Amino acid sequence: MRIDKFLSNMGVATRTESSRAARQGGILVNGVAVKKADVHIDPEKDIITYCGRKIEYRKYTYILMNKPDGVVSATEDGRDRTVIDLLPEELQKLNLFPCGRLDKHTLGLVMLTDDGDLAHRLLSPKHHVKKKYRFESKFPLSDDEIEYLEKGATLEDGYVTKPSRIELFEDKRSGYITLTEGKYHQIKRMLESVNNKITYLERITFGPLALDEKLARGEWRFLTQNEIDELEKHK
Repeated sequence: MRIDKFLSNMGVATRTESSRAARQGGILVNGVAVKKADVHIDPEKDIITYCGRKIEYRKYTYILMNKPDGVVSATEDGRDRTVIDLLPEELQKLNLFPCGRLDKHTLGLVMLTDDGDLAHRLLSPKHHVKKKYRFESKFPLSDDEIEYLEKGATLEDGYVTKPSRIELFEDKRSGYITLTEGKYHQIKRMLESVNNKITYLERITFGPLALDEKLARGEWRFLTQNEIDELEKHK
C-alpha cells in the first residue's frame, strides 16, 4: 500500500498533505525519512511516523456522523445527496456504508464503516442493540397511548413492535423513545397507529455510541478506540 493511501485511510492526511510532509522530511518508515509519498509499505509490519506521531494501522474505518435533513442513508442515490457524499474524496473511495439507516428527514447519529461483520452483529435482531431518539409529535400523547406504544404497537401491516421505552416531556408532545429494532419508518408508523404524526425525529444514541454535540449537522469524526472497543462487545 502506498504511504499516501495509508495515511488517507487512517484519516491522518490527504494525499496532497502527505506529499508535502514527505518533501519536508515529515514521514518516517521504520525510522527512515522518505522523500515521496508514493513509496509502498506493509501497513501491518512497517512503523509509520507522520510529523512526529506514530500512526497505528486500522484494518477497518469507523466514522460517527451527525446526519442533516434531506440526506439519505445510502452509499449512492440517483436524486439526493447521501451520507457518503458528505465525506472527503479520500474517504469516499473506501467501501464505507451506513450501519443501519435513518429516514431522509430524520436527523442525528449515523455510523459509517467498512466492517461488514461488526455491522451485521449490530443490526442483527438477536442482539437487541438499543437506539434512542428525540421526537416531537403533532398532538399530545395520553398515558394510555404511551402504555400501548411501549408494550408493542400494531402497525398498519399487522406487525407488532417489540416493547419500547418512552420518556415524555411536560408538553406531552415531545420526549425520547428507545427501540431495540429498526423496522422501516418504525417510529412514524407507531405514532400513526395512535392517530398521531411525527414532526421531528433525531437519533441520539446507537448502542454504546452517543451523538457528539461538537459535531454540527453534516459533520463527522472517526470513532475513538474506546468507542470501537465498546461496539466490539456486541458479539
